[in-house]
Amino acid sequence: MQFETWLVFLLASIGLSLSPGPNGLLALTHGAIHGTRQTSYTILGGAVGFIAIIALCMFGIGALIKASVVWLTILKWVGGLYLIWLGIQVWRSPAIAITTLSKPAHTKGRALFLQGLLSAGTNPKGLLFFSAFLPQFIDPHRSLFEQFVVVAATFAATETLTEYGLAGAAHRVRPWLARVGKRFNQACGGLFIAIGAVLPLRT
Repeated sequence: MQFETWLVFLLASIGLSLSPGPNGLLALTHGAIHGTRQTSYTILGGAVGFIAIIALCMFGIGALIKASVVWLTILKWVGGLYLIWLGIQVWRSPAIAITTLSKPAHTKGRALFLQGLLSAGTNPKGLLFFSAFLPQFIDPHRSLFEQFVVVAATFAATETLTEYGLAGAAHRVRPWLARVGKRFNQACGGLFIAIGAVLPLRT
């Protein structure tokens, strides 16, 4: 990939990472509930999920799914149902107590990793976006694998830094979150549920 092309992709990746999305909201929520260190598992899972989507798109599977109405519909509903389920879990999470502010809630890193992975990997908007977006930056006369490494590493880095910043900010405002308590969990859970309900209905 030419350096000028990579710079354009980098700017586009930063813009995409800064836009609201399920993984950013998940990092913010987990940062508030579990702390920045444990949320690193969530962020890593999301990065792996995005890399997998980029690989599918760059090696042709994304175009096949986009062309198939049946598979696209299935993927939309699977992703939507998962986001609704995730929203319900966040909605039902207990309020952050004052006594826990010095010690973040403990959850196994594997569970957080899987939530981040599934949030990114089951999002059909990401698959469709990268299927249409990545071909603009691919040079057919260069190694596809090497271009995949550059593209995946660039986007994973920008997404990881953005989500880590969100998680860190959420962790620093935990005293405020302790005061609003359950309302914060319900607001975040409601956003997940809304995204999951609307996503399968979009054309």
